Amino acid sequence: MVCLETSSDEPLTPAGRLFLQPETDVVIHCIIRGKNPADMDAIKSAIKSSLMVQHPRFCSLLVRDKNGFEHWRKTPIDIDQHVIVVNNRLDKSGNFIDETQGSTTTEEDDEAAVNQYVADLSVSSPLSTDKPLWELHVLPAHKCAIFRIHHSLGDGISLMSMLMANCRRTDDAEALPKMVPDKKTVIKGEKGRDWFWLVGVLWWFLKIVVFTLLFSVEFVLRSLLVSDEKTAITGGDGVELWPRKLATAKFLLDDMKLVKRAVPDTTINDVLLGMVSSGFSRYLDHRTPNALHEGLRITGVAMVNIRPQPGLQDLSKLMKSNTKARWGNKFGVILIPVYYHKGGNDPLEYLKRAKATVDKKKHSLEAYFSYKIGDLVMSLLGPKYACMLNYKLLCNTTFTLSNVGGPLEEISLAGNPLSSIKVNTSSLPQAITMHMLSYAGKAEMQILVAKDIIPDPEFLAKCFEDALLEMKEAVLRTNKA
Repeated sequence: MVCLETSSDEPLTPAGRLFLQPETDVVIHCIIRGKNPADMDAIKSAIKSSLMVQHPRFCSLLVRDKNGFEHWRKTPIDIDQHVIVVNNRLDKSGNFIDETQGSTTTEEDDEAAVNQYVADLSVSSPLSTDKPLWELHVLPAHKCAIFRIHHSLGDGISLMSMLMANCRRTDDAEALPKMVPDKKTVIKGEKGRDWFWLVGVLWWFLKIVVFTLLFSVEFVLRSLLVSDEKTAITGGDGVELWPRKLATAKFLLDDMKLVKRAVPDTTINDVLLGMVSSGFSRYLDHRTPNALHEGLRITGVAMVNIRPQPGLQDLSKLMKSNTKARWGNKFGVILIPVYYHKGGNDPLEYLKRAKATVDKKKHSLEAYFSYKIGDLVMSLLGPKYACMLNYKLLCNTTFTLSNVGGPLEEISLAGNPLSSIKVNTSSLPQAITMHMLSYAGKAEMQILVAKDIIPDPEFLAKCFEDALLEMKEAVLRTNKA
């Protein structure tokens, strides 16, 4: 929509403008499954009274002025325009089922049907600019709803914080969800040994300088020139337009915590990266046996929240203009390499290598550098060149990976207890994107693939699941010994 600018219009942030370019037009999908059938009246009533529709981003149209600059313009919300109801049951291919034939479906069939529905949306259904850039697709036959929210409205932290602010615990209808606690490492001095503390701080500072310089140079080279060696899971220019398939890998948080404790100072993110490395190795061995050399690097992209407060945010603070929490897209990008190794190795070696990689990343300011360089390019050269660099980075890498810690206990939305919450984004030039979210003791990873490159994402999901189970068995054997 092109209009004259008015005094009440609010300009988009540089990151918001980036996500509106054709090559990086990204929509976030949040798949919510309830335990009870959907009550449409309750859903619409909950939306009308929610914090979401009070937020300026969710009740504003995207408009462009005569110079082509994008702005947000406040507009009345018509809930019926945003809620799309699909009453028919779907099959695994996303086609409508003729229920007069008396067919029955399992929970796995339901999940596969919803996954395919979302996979189709991720390529073929951009959000209309005739209304604020969000939708809710309700599939009553599958007890499921899909929030579709344009990335220009906010990043995953902002949007998940928004969702959690509208949910309540099932054991206490007035209580907000209890979230996974975040821990900060604090360097403390020891009384009488200030010199030792000072040496530690200087060494810590030196590592930050060295790793930041090293990873920042690598980031620039990867954005311009260097690309991964081609494998059976490599995407590239134009792949964002290819048809998609979506599969779900399922894990128990207790299993991940058991593996985490096997190696000192390890985090859940270390375990996740170890699982991905092992899973890719298994999958590539299956697809192209004996075709790859040992230690082949497969590079991924991860988004890092760079707000002062880690994890999901207090929504009341996010909505204030003078807070450091900041609503919107406040994240940097880091490169995360994993390596191909043939089977037969100690499963925990994947974890140890992942931990060594993540530890170096923690001692760098790569995420802040990538955020600032993107902001600088956008300000000086405009969205066309910022988009070109971002798109080139995605073409030169193999996968995107994210992990968000969710509620510790079961929660409800619009009075309906939730059995699962999953997230993913629309397609990118990479052939595979992976987004993991934990909920009530489980962690589910959505694996979106270009199906002409990766035709069997269910098998890839099993490779990741088996990788964790193999690590768990190795830990249990060690404990018994």
